[in-house]
Amino acid sequence: MVQSFKKALAAYFREMSFEPRIAELLPRNGVRTYILPLFGKDVLAGVLVGVVALPLSMAFSISAGGTPAQGLYTAIIAGFMVSLLGGSKFQIAGPTGAFVTIIFGVQTSYGMDGLIMATFLAGLMLLAMGLSGLGKFIKYIPHPVTTGFTTGIGLLIFSQQIKDLFALDIAASSPEFFRKWAEYAGAFSTFQWPSLTLGLATIAVILLVRRFAPRIPGAAAGVAVATIVTALFSLPVETIGSRYGGIPSSLPFPALPALNWEIIREVLPSAFTIALLAAIESLLSAVVADGMTGDRHNANMELAAQGLGNLAAGIFGGIPATGAIARTATNIKNGAVSPVSGLIHALTLAVFILFLAPAAASIPLASLAGVLIVVSWDMSHIPRFVRLVRASPKSDTAVLLTTFALTVAFDLTFAVEIGVILAIFLFLRRVIEVAAIKPENNELIAELAYGEIGKRTRSEIEALSKDAVEIYEISGPLFFGVADMLQTTLRTISKNTRVIILRLRDVPAVDSSGIAALETFMAQCKTKKITLLLSEIRAQPLKALRKYGFIDTLGEANIKDTLSEALDAADDVVKGDNPSPKKI
Repeated sequence: MVQSFKKALAAYFREMSFEPRIAELLPRNGVRTYILPLFGKDVLAGVLVGVVALPLSMAFSISAGGTPAQGLYTAIIAGFMVSLLGGSKFQIAGPTGAFVTIIFGVQTSYGMDGLIMATFLAGLMLLAMGLSGLGKFIKYIPHPVTTGFTTGIGLLIFSQQIKDLFALDIAASSPEFFRKWAEYAGAFSTFQWPSLTLGLATIAVILLVRRFAPRIPGAAAGVAVATIVTALFSLPVETIGSRYGGIPSSLPFPALPALNWEIIREVLPSAFTIALLAAIESLLSAVVADGMTGDRHNANMELAAQGLGNLAAGIFGGIPATGAIARTATNIKNGAVSPVSGLIHALTLAVFILFLAPAAASIPLASLAGVLIVVSWDMSHIPRFVRLVRASPKSDTAVLLTTFALTVAFDLTFAVEIGVILAIFLFLRRVIEVAAIKPENNELIAELAYGEIGKRTRSEIEALSKDAVEIYEISGPLFFGVADMLQTTLRTISKNTRVIILRLRDVPAVDSSGIAALETFMAQCKTKKITLLLSEIRAQPLKALRKYGFIDTLGEANIKDTLSEALDAADDVVKGDNPSPKKI
């Protein structure tokens, strides 16, 4: 039994293709394809991406209510794990803006222990998504939902930077959007010009570098300039050192989060949202990388690696991580050729912690706020948001604006849940609109009379014209959303009807509700002494109907492969050759 289980497990992993992309670098048949020049390209790209990730990792963590060190730990641990085990060649993982608001909410409500537990649970969920093969479905989250919460997150990130940008005298700002701005208004008289100047200067440097020297990491350049200016002129601004006491020069000792069932129950919804966002953003980042390189990622392996990365981040006291689109694109643009560049990126950050951590103490918080303001604009995609509002159907616009408003006014978990539910309802409505049950008698009368008179009897044509035989074609999936159409159809049937033919050639699938509707339809036909025939049934509906026992009840003789066979059978019933079928 154990051997059988091992074989089944091995076959499952082969079928799901659970092989990290880094395995492609191993020699195959004694031939090495990953040579020293390629390694040199990965080293250069990895170091540059590490420089880009340095300020972003700290800034995202600070904005989310964590410490700068936690952001760096996450980028190192999760970044290393995802590059080592991931399904994308070029993915760079770490803290991202998508998590800022939800992490802030969890940390505010349940403390750091609750946040670490949520990170750990999200890792387990991501691992389960990857192992179960859900990777190919995550990308089908509706575009209005993702755009709505992404734009909402951008606005929330921007609002969270105002306190540090202006150095407002607020002990702890509220996590609620409108109350936060009310606090800002009340404390506006306390703002400090040096902090505002540094923050705006950082934004200006980032934009200028993007415009005139795009190969230089703009965020790192902006933070470096602000830090140097602060040190040279001894500006009275708050820094990482003054608020957090600097950054430890070593990684923390790994430890499993303490099991507290009450905390687990409380943070479980947030953990699910974190897992869903991590899945969406990581796969979106992998798709972007594929588009830039012509590569093809393994979605299930990528989700599994993201899960292991978040588990590891939780064990080391970090915050949630996912694939970072901007850092992944930077990695590709700087010549990366394999996942080794991601490993180098993580090692670069580790070297910074080990040898240059004291230098981070001088980084002004206003400069990091400036970095995140640029990030918030980038991720908001305001022009795209406006274009969608103007050009999308009203239903899509409603989902977009609802998700955006709920993200800003309430919280991201609630917004994503409601947005997905609204999108599902809209999807059902559109499927119902596409699905139809239409009569075909008039079309068939013309076809028989003018095209196939030699193949059909006049009694058959007369039966059609006198409504003795009614032919209906069902198009679209027959599921709970369209099952009621069958009952509506029956109410329009003529009293002269002796046979009803349902053509199912355009029904790709049927569910239990659809089968139940067919059973009800069949029973009502029996009550009215009407013979029911089904023709041209496709594979999935036929298998489902047979398994459910519907075919046995109706009778195999009443299932026809072609419309021609069904018309022959109907003609026999009308002429009296077979007035009482064995089953109906």
